[in-house]
Amino acid sequence: MIETDILIIGTGPVGLFTVFEAGLLKLKCHLIDSLPQPGGQCSEIYPKKPIYDIPGFPSILAGELIDNLMAQSAPFKPGFTLGEAAVKIEKQADNSFIVTGVKGTKHKAPIVMIAGGLGVFEPRKPPIENITAFEEKGIEYIIKDPEFYKDKTCVIAGGGDSALDWSIFLAERKIAKKIILVHRNNSFRGHLDSVQKVIDLADRGIIELITEAEVVGVEGKNSLEKVVISHQKQGEIVREVDHFIPLFGLKPSLGPIADWGLEIEKGAIVVNPLDYSTNIPGIYAIGDVNTYTNKLKLILCGFHEGTLAVQSAFSKIHPDKKNILKYTTVNGVQGF
Repeated sequence: MIETDILIIGTGPVGLFTVFEAGLLKLKCHLIDSLPQPGGQCSEIYPKKPIYDIPGFPSILAGELIDNLMAQSAPFKPGFTLGEAAVKIEKQADNSFIVTGVKGTKHKAPIVMIAGGLGVFEPRKPPIENITAFEEKGIEYIIKDPEFYKDKTCVIAGGGDSALDWSIFLAERKIAKKIILVHRNNSFRGHLDSVQKVIDLADRGIIELITEAEVVGVEGKNSLEKVVISHQKQGEIVREVDHFIPLFGLKPSLGPIADWGLEIEKGAIVVNPLDYSTNIPGIYAIGDVNTYTNKLKLILCGFHEGTLAVQSAFSKIHPDKKNILKYTTVNGVQGF
């Protein structure tokens, strides 16, 4: 049995920063995650993707952000159960919880904080009949390492931030030999500045932008060689390519957590925005996994949520103690 003050489910940025905030209050944390390394999506899906909205960092790679958060939490000596999803929770007579992992590892804590991000997820795939035949043979749904596409011709499909950001990154850094961005509409769902950047790069001939079109076919022998694009006005367009990367987002689900008796709304855990507590006392949900009025799914907001949740957790763990906020600028960081 692993015992701790706060059990955090999920080791993404929000979960890791919560360790720091808990440590400032002398609360010990243990984290559990189904992935084999800390970092959540930032480590597993897009470690080399730049993030632009972290305060104090005009740009930071997702993997570097995780490294920094690990270093920030290190003085507080968090424990980790990695490569094991949390599947079962049981409330005890003393109001603590026992959370069991899929491999049978048991964890006991008076407070559980769910920081599971999007939860269990899989990519949304375009409806192309033989697409699975080329998966990992020229078709990827996630860009993990941009250098993998060095000097390659790549077709990226999608109209959201991910498709726009990766098109810009691979083109501006001159990593890919050629980038072709395909989107079925004339308008994009991403940030306006990213849309304008793509348009500017297309005007300069750095990106080939094909709108009002979608990839409907993939061809090749042992690996991907061509994509077939259906254009609303021009008809069929064929391009010889090395890679096809459909970036249509992820289909998230809460997995086993959905059966824990928590209030769920549209695949997210309903919380009280005063302290991000759930309908079960002692269980909190922070980051992308939760929902409330005016919720924004930003890492920045998750940091805020974790901070307030820890303050609330302290009062539950130590109801007889008064928590006086101490500024790190005055007191520094005193680890365990």
